[in-house]
Amino acid sequence: MLLTLDIGNTNIKAGLFEGEKLKHYWRASTSRNYTSDEMGVFFMNLFSHEGVTNTDVDGILISSVVPTVNFTVEHMCRDYFHLDPLMVAPGIRTGIDLKYENPRELGSDRICNAVGAYSLYGGPCIFIDFGTATSLGAMDDKGSFLGGSICPGIKLASEALVSGTAKLPHFELNIPERAIGRNTVANLQSGIIFGYVGQIDYLVRRFQREMNVASCRVIATGGMSRLIASLSETITDVDGLLTLKGMRIIWEKNKKA
Repeated sequence: MLLTLDIGNTNIKAGLFEGEKLKHYWRASTSRNYTSDEMGVFFMNLFSHEGVTNTDVDGILISSVVPTVNFTVEHMCRDYFHLDPLMVAPGIRTGIDLKYENPRELGSDRICNAVGAYSLYGGPCIFIDFGTATSLGAMDDKGSFLGGSICPGIKLASEALVSGTAKLPHFELNIPERAIGRNTVANLQSGIIFGYVGQIDYLVRRFQREMNVASCRVIATGGMSRLIASLSETITDVDGLLTLKGMRIIWEKNKKA
């Protein structure tokens, strides 16, 4: 089995694949304070709960945008799985052409999303990852990653709005009935949610014009993807496991080497 670890700023998403099939999936908070033993025991408990063992794993692939936890995770893999993990990093085989001025600046999660989006949905396409930050990427019909854009995630934007003001209250990210809110919470929900949807739809249409396509598949992933997709006029697909699926495809391209 292949263990994939997608380490983000907020969460670690782990997927256990048997061939192309995702057998188990877990999410945990990203903590920079965990020791390798704490992390190892955590994963052993998850495995035990699902009736699998560490010896069932014969490969580990890691995508990380949090460099400070990489040493701990790699150490955990060696101590508890007795395997050297493969990192999604410059030099790894992806099967896509990165049209980025400096590919080393590109986050590994965006590389995995690009591979997953093009491999599973074809090109041209646009992928959107609604995480701590929201990142968009564009793929052409030849499998080239053209670039993209990054903006604050919807949760980050809402928290910044409340923490940066004296009187605005904390609020839940629920879809309001109307854009013209009649109380402060409804005003906040309207501005954040409807405003965010408008931002995404504008960026997608701008991407499509610059890509010289009338329309294309637009794949959303990440924690807030279903909420935004339910209101968006441009998102065509929601795939919450796109990053992990892309990681599995990258593993297949590299495991022989």
